[in-house]
Amino acid sequence: MTTAQHRIGSGFGATSTADEVLKGIDLTGKLAIVTGGYSGLGLETTRSLTAAGAHVVVPARRRATAEEALAGLDGVEVGELDLGDQESVRGFAERFLATGRTIDILIGSAGIMACPETRVGPGWEAQFATNHLGHYALVNRLWPAIEPGGARVVSVSSRGHHASGMRWDDVQWTHGYDKWEAYGQAKTANVLFAVHLDRLGRDAGVRAFSLHPGGILTPLQRHLAKEEMIERGWIDEDGKPLNPEGFKSPEQGAATQVWAATSPQLDGLGGVYLEDCDIAEPAPADDERVGVKAWATDPEQAARLWDLSAELTGVNAFTV
Repeated sequence: MTTAQHRIGSGFGATSTADEVLKGIDLTGKLAIVTGGYSGLGLETTRSLTAAGAHVVVPARRRATAEEALAGLDGVEVGELDLGDQESVRGFAERFLATGRTIDILIGSAGIMACPETRVGPGWEAQFATNHLGHYALVNRLWPAIEPGGARVVSVSSRGHHASGMRWDDVQWTHGYDKWEAYGQAKTANVLFAVHLDRLGRDAGVRAFSLHPGGILTPLQRHLAKEEMIERGWIDEDGKPLNPEGFKSPEQGAATQVWAATSPQLDGLGGVYLEDCDIAEPAPADDERVGVKAWATDPEQAARLWDLSAELTGVNAFTV
């Protein structure tokens, strides 16, 4: 039985922080993996989880940068991982599995946004390859260690999924490239991934969620020129937010993914898209600012994407 895509009245909201949603939750003895857990929202996610007692493994493409950012935090270890490189994903997973440890929480927080046209691996479009295929392969390769009967996998998507559904006729953008639509497709893929993973994993008690963390100015904007952010109305000429109320702090931005990973309010639920620390409503047809698009929660498209991802990466933990 699927979870209804409707609010549950969590009592939290857009201004809730990661520490607030974790109040009273003891994660002692729990192990979490947080991709991108050393920058932006990921760093705040790592900080809040360790403060609640969890041990956090942070896979990082820039290991030295990650170690510097995480210095002083107890209960953290850094591993090497480039999500855009399938061999790197395999290597990280094999090293982790060799430790014999199990995973209680896996948060896919790393990603790239609106980058110039870039090809990785066998010519894959970089946003789809990094944001989706890298996390798809990581979860499938780590599946033997993901703890049955309670583990959660959290796929960090974005409101950006409103920009594009899956372009089934040209997933890799071989015929023209639009950086924002490519980002939108990758973020739609993040939602569809959670939909199908939850379907496959729920009998083992492993649940999956996707989410929009909110608008936050973080290093995710590294590929955007200052002029473009000014044109979009995000910042002024001095680089300051034009609408501070429209942006969340990192502590607020990390809250929804931390809530997804830990909240007892979500026990027995899964496969849904969250925003502002609650289950999101379906997006109104005339509103591009809230909710989740139907194309991102369609179970048939989710299954189709899973099959395509398995074909592209050569990995599927659920092959009979």
